[in-house]
Amino acid sequence: MISFFEGGIALLAFLCEYMDAALGMGYGTTLTPLLLILGFKPLEVVPAVLLSQFVTSLLAGFFHHWFGNVNFGRGSLHLKVAIILALCGITGSLAASFIAINLSDVVLKTYIGLLVFSIGVFILVNFNKNYAFSWAKISGLGFLAAFNKGISGGGYGPVVTGGQILSGVEGKNAVGITSLAEGLTCVVAFSLYFFTGSIANWKLTPFVLIGALLSVPFAAATVKKLNSKTLRKAIGVLTIILGVATLFKVSFS
Repeated sequence: MISFFEGGIALLAFLCEYMDAALGMGYGTTLTPLLLILGFKPLEVVPAVLLSQFVTSLLAGFFHHWFGNVNFGRGSLHLKVAIILALCGITGSLAASFIAINLSDVVLKTYIGLLVFSIGVFILVNFNKNYAFSWAKISGLGFLAAFNKGISGGGYGPVVTGGQILSGVEGKNAVGITSLAEGLTCVVAFSLYFFTGSIANWKLTPFVLIGALLSVPFAAATVKKLNSKTLRKAIGVLTIILGVATLFKVSFS
């Protein structure tokens, strides 16, 4: 029988994944610190978050395609972007595993906070501007975002979703693409933790996974109903909030 505490964890995962699948960001960035506050250890939390997001992100990609938010048909531009982001993400995840051990948590979190905040500000300042599509920007985003994800379990969505908009990708498409690419990146990052002996807390993981999975269809349906400009503005605002929250946490840690 599920306890009140375990049910609470599932509910947290549901809410965080709903936000992530609907706006392309916020699952790991929000859920990781919440689980740490509840008393779980970082090397229990981060692998569990990565594993659960691998499963839920692939499912989210399917539902976004099904609802028409994105086109992952064979040979489509959206599928190619997701694959490029994932391939660059593998490089970013590997780099993170080597660089993270040589940098302090304060430096890493400050970097992520400033990067995410800057992207959010840029989106809102240039709200009515249309950007030309750029493969170079997409590749750079994949590396940076996966680096963030491999270090902290979060910080992927704000960079990739917001960055895609700055690279000429429409808001709804960016959310769907992020879901698929993040799932592929997460399995690489989780594997690195697994083979270095940092195993997820298997008493925690099932409830995180179940809660997150239940939210995915609702989030994809929400994206379908949102106006593109409204979604773009929401992504910009949420990106700024997550950046400020990260910096705020660093300053008081």
